[in-house]
Amino acid sequence: MACVRFRQSGSLRARCPPTHTLLLTGIAGAVFLVAPARAQTDPLATRPGLEAGAQVARYRYHERGMQLTGNRAGAAATYALVSPETQLFTRMEARGSYGSLKYTGSGTLYAVPDWILEARIVGGRDFFPGGGISLSPYLGLGYRRLYDDLRGYSSTGAVGYRRYSTYLYAPVGLTSRIRMGNRWVLAPGIECDAFLRGKQVSKLSDAGLGDSDVTNAQDSGVGYRASLMAETAHWVFGLWMHYWHIRDSDLQPSSPGALAYEPENWTREAGFEVRYRF
Repeated sequence: MACVRFRQSGSLRARCPPTHTLLLTGIAGAVFLVAPARAQTDPLATRPGLEAGAQVARYRYHERGMQLTGNRAGAAATYALVSPETQLFTRMEARGSYGSLKYTGSGTLYAVPDWILEARIVGGRDFFPGGGISLSPYLGLGYRRLYDDLRGYSSTGAVGYRRYSTYLYAPVGLTSRIRMGNRWVLAPGIECDAFLRGKQVSKLSDAGLGDSDVTNAQDSGVGYRASLMAETAHWVFGLWMHYWHIRDSDLQPSSPGALAYEPENWTREAGFEVRYRF
């Protein structure tokens, strides 16, 4: 997520961030291509076709000296292609989420508009070791974009500005499906997101303090995901969690003699989702 700060006066002071390397960049382009899906009835296998639904979540973003917290709501959809002959699958995923958040840092500000848009494509294979269980490892490529608008004045009179954040990352994960009777399947999942690159745009000119807009590059971080879903013939619902830890960005000039950077930050998002299978 983007670093969001209020500014009292002057320019941002910065320290030099350490040098980091990219994580698992070779994974980014590794996506399986599969044939169009055919009718499939095994509840332990990846289901072909479209799923769409809604989600709600509790959200917290934190960096040194500030945080954003609040509830979010949004929509999510997936579309899967599956080859029954090879058990290979390709899954395309998208979600949009909105929150009206509380800023705490240089004072307090309520009802901060905050959007997350995300798109992913992953590919993998279903394995059936027996005993009413399946294992579905996958890897792929993801894109995450965030926008928040802190324009205005906090409770202490500090001035805010808009932030735009984009992440490119490589998800590597595993979904398991466990048969729970004739109609139900329990599907726990875990994932590691290798951070490939990020860009943060800070509209410092919104503050009217004489600073120019700044674009910072990020090259080090990691994300994790976990979920516990219940599946039936037409419904999928359950709990999920997303986590990001992103290191300091590079340094860029914001005004003569001053440099700005995106500080190390943490994002935690946990919620409930329900989708219908068409």
